[in-house]
Amino acid sequence: MPDYDYAALPPTTQVLFQGRTSGRPVGFLVVKRGMDIGISLLLVPVLAGLAVLLLILNPVLNRGPVLFVQIRMGQGCKPFVAYKFRSMTPNLGKTRRPFDPVENSRITRLGCLLRRSRIDELPQIINVLKGEMSLIGPRPDYIHHARHYRRHIPGYRARHRVRPGISGLAQVEVGYAHSSDAVAAKVRADIRYINNPGLVQEARIFCRTVQTVFTLKGR
Repeated sequence: MPDYDYAALPPTTQVLFQGRTSGRPVGFLVVKRGMDIGISLLLVPVLAGLAVLLLILNPVLNRGPVLFVQIRMGQGCKPFVAYKFRSMTPNLGKTRRPFDPVENSRITRLGCLLRRSRIDELPQIINVLKGEMSLIGPRPDYIHHARHYRRHIPGYRARHRVRPGISGLAQVEVGYAHSSDAVAAKVRADIRYINNPGLVQEARIFCRTVQTVFTLKGR
């Protein structure tokens, strides 16, 4: 059952929830999944090469493991293990609360480059190939933060009706969410994405993501 009350939402937001959030065209889904698999397979050699390079550089510039793993909320609000290239020093057991600021002091020199170029997200093509993620879709949140948002942000559950993505409309339009208002804005963007499926929209998001990679404007 949904954990939000449509009547309590603003009229403009109510419209986004009506109709098609779970009825995406089958043909579109087949093509989208095929593109996910094809592009991810093409990126596997790039992922392997970067992993080897980081194994060499990490002892000097980013001491610690190459990969960072984290449990996130996926399709149907089910947890899954997401993979990233590690960009921060270990947090020594400290747990970040949902709206805590980014701990910039923990980001390493090499990690800063990985984050700004979004290269730190590349290992998630493993999640794409496993069927847990898509290249484009709502960004999956850390499971404990996601459970908080699900209780407090109207409509948050609805964004989990599709596979989460490495990049998405909310990422390129809203960016990092540092407050409940920002998370709500991302939810509205995600629902708009889900309600308007199409390859043109996928291509636009993909191109804007590639632009972020080459201009080093990621976070």
